[in-house]
Amino acid sequence: MNSARQLRARLLGDPADDFRLSRRTAGRIAWLGWAGPLFFMLVGGFMRFWHVGAPHQLVFDETYYVKQGWSMVLYWFEMKNDPTLQNANQVDQHFTANDPMVYGTEGDFVVHPPVGKWLIGWGEVPFGILNSFGWRFAVALAGTISILMLGRIARRLFRSDLLGTVAAALLAFEGHHFVHSRTGLLDIFIMFFGLAAFGALLIDRDRAREVLARKVGDKARAATSWLGPWLGWRPWRWVAGLMLGLCCGVKWSGAYFLVAFGLLTVLWDLGARRAAGVRGWTAGTFVKDAPYAFVQVALTAVLTYVASWTGWILTKGGSFRDWAQNNPTTHTWLPDWWRSLWAYHQQMYASTQAITSSHPYQTNPWSWLIQGRPTSFFYEGPKQGVDGCTVAQCSKAITSIGTVSVWWGGTLAIFVLLFMWALRRDWRAGGILCALFAGYLPWFFLGNRTIYTFYEVAFVPYVVLACVYVLGMVIGGREASVTRRRIGYGVTGAFVLLSMGLFAFFHPIYVADVIPLSEWQARMWFPSWV
Repeated sequence: MNSARQLRARLLGDPADDFRLSRRTAGRIAWLGWAGPLFFMLVGGFMRFWHVGAPHQLVFDETYYVKQGWSMVLYWFEMKNDPTLQNANQVDQHFTANDPMVYGTEGDFVVHPPVGKWLIGWGEVPFGILNSFGWRFAVALAGTISILMLGRIARRLFRSDLLGTVAAALLAFEGHHFVHSRTGLLDIFIMFFGLAAFGALLIDRDRAREVLARKVGDKARAATSWLGPWLGWRPWRWVAGLMLGLCCGVKWSGAYFLVAFGLLTVLWDLGARRAAGVRGWTAGTFVKDAPYAFVQVALTAVLTYVASWTGWILTKGGSFRDWAQNNPTTHTWLPDWWRSLWAYHQQMYASTQAITSSHPYQTNPWSWLIQGRPTSFFYEGPKQGVDGCTVAQCSKAITSIGTVSVWWGGTLAIFVLLFMWALRRDWRAGGILCALFAGYLPWFFLGNRTIYTFYEVAFVPYVVLACVYVLGMVIGGREASVTRRRIGYGVTGAFVLLSMGLFAFFHPIYVADVIPLSEWQARMWFPSWV
């Protein structure tokens, strides 16, 4: 019979876990658990909100989402542009000049669900469309909050205040995350809701294991029911389901996180019952845990996703809204709005599969991690005397380049995590890899589609966590020598400072600063970046 203490150590980790600092060190910097991530959230938030309204132009795909966001506020669905302005190519000019009536009279067919556009639209409401600060308010807020979220997630994952702070710092100074936090696109919201779901499931894992440890305790194995105890209502899994539904409601690529995280939480339960010595640990998982997890995560996500279409459902002008009325059927038990929504989704799927036209910045996923072909969101080449240009030729650019130390380091770290998960069965490595691959691997099966490197912002938090995992290994655990820890702290500090330095170097082409052409060229390290 195992003691309660031994069982708790197996389920929740031993105080001598790899990434736990010594007691003296932990006591000295325990305040970093919250203060460190909060500090970098404030720093990162200041950088993201500072002059976020510049340039006062619709950048890249903002031409769709910023206007669609305002349309959601006015009509509760996306409206087509005014055909006269569209034919004259004057829609963006009128919108940026504070003309809200750039819309026609018909609903617009779109290929992405409404959540991200609702968020952009709600961000525009307090400021109005003339103030481009409002166009990007929602993305800047999501990016800022996610810095704190990742710091707290890393703190829980690694049980280290220091590593939680390092994770927050690296995300605050990560290039893709920064650019998307200042550009009114949808992908930052996929990252945000996916990360929130991962954090909720991480909390649920710890709390479920605490319940299991308490219910099994010092009982003899034979005294515990064959299937093991029920692990409670688990409210954080409901939160995860809600967040995953919102993630899918931004873009359908959120469904990959839904599938991966749904499997992950069940596998964590499987491992918990096995570690607790439950005799029927496999059956117990699939009888007591998996069905409830399906309801909490999958069913909640589906209901949340459908609810995100409420504006389209309650109105009559949206694209495909009257499809059922125009296509009667004998299946009268289905409401018209449901049949119309289903037909809309069928057409959305067909349209996304047809996005195959060539684009100068389209990429192959093989090159994403190493930043093979960053996406240019905006570029102008002002001459001397224009926009403050003081030389013959200047550049004014917004380019979504990741902080290369994080991405190149993260690429190497993936191999370390694969080793630690496959051969050492480290659940932390497995959890990070599951989230990273959920955001990354599916794109390899969509090679016929026109896709871009900037999609990887959805999984940038897990690339950061991969780097932090390896840095934690370098520092060592409680039993590491003082010399090793000092070297580890030095390596970790150097890596963070290097990332900050690289971020500062590329900052002018993140925020459309006017710089001499030669300085822009100095930042284009490879021909594929031009």
